[in-house]
Amino acid sequence: MRYIAHLPLVAALVLPAPAGAFCGFFVSGADARLYNSASQVVLLRKGSRTVMTMSNNYKGPPEDFAMVVPVPVVLQKEQVKTLQPNVFRHIDQLSAPRLVEYWEQDPCQPFTLPMSMAPAGVGRGGARDQVLEGKLGVKIEAKFDVGEYQVVILSAQESSGLETWLRLHRYRIPPGASEALAPYIRDQMKFFVAKVDIRKVRRDAHGLVVLSPLRFSFDSAELRLPVRLGLLNAEGAQDLLIYILHPTHRFEVANYPNVLIPTNVEVTHEVRDQFGSFYVELFDATLKQAGGRAVVTEYAWDTSSCDPCPTPPLDASDLLTLGDDEVGGLGGASARQGGPRRPLLSAPPSYVLTRLHTRYDRNTLSEDLIFREAPPLVGGRANWDGTLGDPGGQVQPGGVNNFQGRYIIRHPWRGPVTCKEPRWGMWGGPPGGGSGPGGSGPVRPAQDLAHAPRGRVKLSQVVRSPVPSLGLRGQPERRR
Repeated sequence: MRYIAHLPLVAALVLPAPAGAFCGFFVSGADARLYNSASQVVLLRKGSRTVMTMSNNYKGPPEDFAMVVPVPVVLQKEQVKTLQPNVFRHIDQLSAPRLVEYWEQDPCQPFTLPMSMAPAGVGRGGARDQVLEGKLGVKIEAKFDVGEYQVVILSAQESSGLETWLRLHRYRIPPGASEALAPYIRDQMKFFVAKVDIRKVRRDAHGLVVLSPLRFSFDSAELRLPVRLGLLNAEGAQDLLIYILHPTHRFEVANYPNVLIPTNVEVTHEVRDQFGSFYVELFDATLKQAGGRAVVTEYAWDTSSCDPCPTPPLDASDLLTLGDDEVGGLGGASARQGGPRRPLLSAPPSYVLTRLHTRYDRNTLSEDLIFREAPPLVGGRANWDGTLGDPGGQVQPGGVNNFQGRYIIRHPWRGPVTCKEPRWGMWGGPPGGGSGPGGSGPVRPAQDLAHAPRGRVKLSQVVRSPVPSLGLRGQPERRR
């Protein structure tokens, strides 16, 4: 995936209280700042229950450090799990914007429908501390270890007391922490402090510390993601990816503009070798056109299928890892209580996967995100007759969710024309076979977007299809 979060926004929760939230920031034992630029959060929701999974890494000194995260209740050890990062890689790859290649078929041969859209490759103490904590209005509610994390759950009466507690425990606090913490203390939130044993972590290809994903579960009436505390560790603009899994609905934000990423856009062959750079330029232009204060929908699709597929759909094991057992799925209440799970079913449970993406700073995303159910979207598909497909995303109330960011390189027919009435515009796999899902060439997902180089691609030079929303006229390729 290589887009694992290094943003201390750290997580998302669903809470009934107006300021209910789950977010945080990093504090360090060293005299140096910790920075972040991206985060990923998965929210699996069914009824009033939500299971949140977050994955983080960070840039900073190698000394031990901690995450400080507001939580609505006192978490117990059995409510907190560490996961392997592969499930994040899978969900990111499945929902990522994709580049596909199509070859124009012989216009004098009967057209054969492409194959069905199947999957591709088909976790301090003592009396002195207790007296000190009492004077500061800070109370340790619970303590436990999970994975590389040493977890302490705190309650606090005022933000200055919590800040003092952290400083006395030799953590450097980012500027503005006390002010940022105050609203959560007023709402009687608890604070999840997860100290990280640096000896137990690994680094990614960019030298960033990668932490094991953490999973929490809660009952709540509202789906909300706070972002304010995450800005305390911001070095610049931050990317935020949110994946929401729900049995029947896609989601959008309720308190910011929602925009769709332009899709079914034909591009030049040069994009093949710099797809990530192309996509971040398209994304930035889309966000700028919306005034910078928007959340972009990049994907809304059933988890049991994809078209075309850069990776197999989510299976029962993936959904179980992300919390299906916590919402009455494969494991249900019996699994949450330690009882036996039913065997995995041959057909996995079905969820709608929504992928939301924004890039923000203090000026563009100053309020916590609130989510709401939204009508189905269709867009970014190929037509079954081999033509290009629908022109972008279209809302279809009462329909199904089939929306994705899809970008196309086309290879016009260059062979002989041996018939009187050639049928042009039929597209499929490359000559001689070797096609990918849906009769196309290889499917390339745009991943690691937080590190994709910006400023290397000019959209006006590589976009062939008109994109009116961005003022792009396009440059259609002429048939020779």
